Amino acid sequence: MDSVTPLAVGPGLARPHRWLCAHPRALDTLVALVVLALILIGAVAGPRMRHQSLGPFFVLLAVLAAASLVLRRELPRGVLAFNVALTLTELVTNDVGPPRTSIVFGVVVALYTVAARTDRPTTWRVGAATAVLLTGAAMLFALNPWYSQENWGLFAWTGLAAAAGDAVRSRRAYVAAIEERAVRAERTREEEARRRVAEERLRIARELHDVVAHHIALVNVQAGVASHVMDNRPDQAKEALAHVRQASRSALEELRATVGLLRQYGDPAAPTEPAPGIAVLDQLVDGFVRAGMRVRVRAEPPEKLGPLPGSVDLTAYRVVQEALTNVHKHAGPGATAEIRIARVADVLEVTVEDDGAGTRTEGPEEAPEGADGSGTPRADGTEPGGGHGLLGMRERVTALRGSCEAGPLPEGGFRVRVRLPLQPRRGGES
Repeated sequence: MDSVTPLAVGPGLARPHRWLCAHPRALDTLVALVVLALILIGAVAGPRMRHQSLGPFFVLLAVLAAASLVLRRELPRGVLAFNVALTLTELVTNDVGPPRTSIVFGVVVALYTVAARTDRPTTWRVGAATAVLLTGAAMLFALNPWYSQENWGLFAWTGLAAAAGDAVRSRRAYVAAIEERAVRAERTREEEARRRVAEERLRIARELHDVVAHHIALVNVQAGVASHVMDNRPDQAKEALAHVRQASRSALEELRATVGLLRQYGDPAAPTEPAPGIAVLDQLVDGFVRAGMRVRVRAEPPEKLGPLPGSVDLTAYRVVQEALTNVHKHAGPGATAEIRIARVADVLEVTVEDDGAGTRTEGPEEAPEGADGSGTPRADGTEPGGGHGLLGMRERVTALRGSCEAGPLPEGGFRVRVRLPLQPRRGGES
């Protein structure tokens, strides 16, 4: 009665139902008229009341009780107190015959409204006080015996009104909680989807950078060599062009494998070659050696390294690839790089150092990246000149909860040291 609950109504009732929901004051007026009719009918329908006519005083009380219900939404407790006072007046002042207890219908609607708009403890306190007050007054002042059904009817009606109002309030709170949970879950689902998309975009960007930076650097160097010796030493130029062809083919294959992750279901199948790792490190090193760079590898045997998680294996390979690419670009082809890979407890350590002994080239495409020519990154992790190699390397390592150190050596050159945990940390650790 406090509000209209949406129900499945027929086409003929749909329009009045919507209109009443949009005009609560009209609904309250309709409820007041129904309550007035119930009070008057109940006053003459009882077996003891058939021979007694309705006095003007009782009709006035009934009209006042019903009219006050129009304000039950704005003043729920005031309307309840007013109806309790009118009911007590009828119970106490009726000395001609038995009191017409049907006036309690105004109290029932008012108590229901209070119970539907307040908390449970308040509902039971107000409901108990109302039931005890009206029932006690009927037992003390009415002409009926204290155990008459009219007296206990007052108690039952007030208790039923409080229980019904509390049940409606609980249901509304339950529905509101479910709706709030659904909205929160939808919002969390959208945020999680956006986060996953951003992470996937960043991961693919790192993959593309590693592939392009490595192979294009080799292609650039070999193409420069071929252009330089084309006239004087055509055989060496052909060998350099063969290296360009092989490096470009490898770049295309890795690009195809990476972009294949973006294909939708039903598209042609992407390449199924495994991701590169420490096992194919010799092929990576061989490419740099053919480009004229000296590389020493000091790696523990596979049986001592043990099986590596796929993410750790790929990250270690990409770290070495990016570090050698930076050595080749910024330390010159005459530099010597040393790779050290070892397992210490449950941590894989990867170190790449160069002696900085190469001849540095100056130009718009291969300008030195630091004031000392060592490729020192800026404070934000990006490389001067717009590169993102060291930043991507740190992001890869951080994603595995590892550590990455990169910086110039006191005696010259540059060192990259990465520590990758081989076992996931327990929940709660950071």
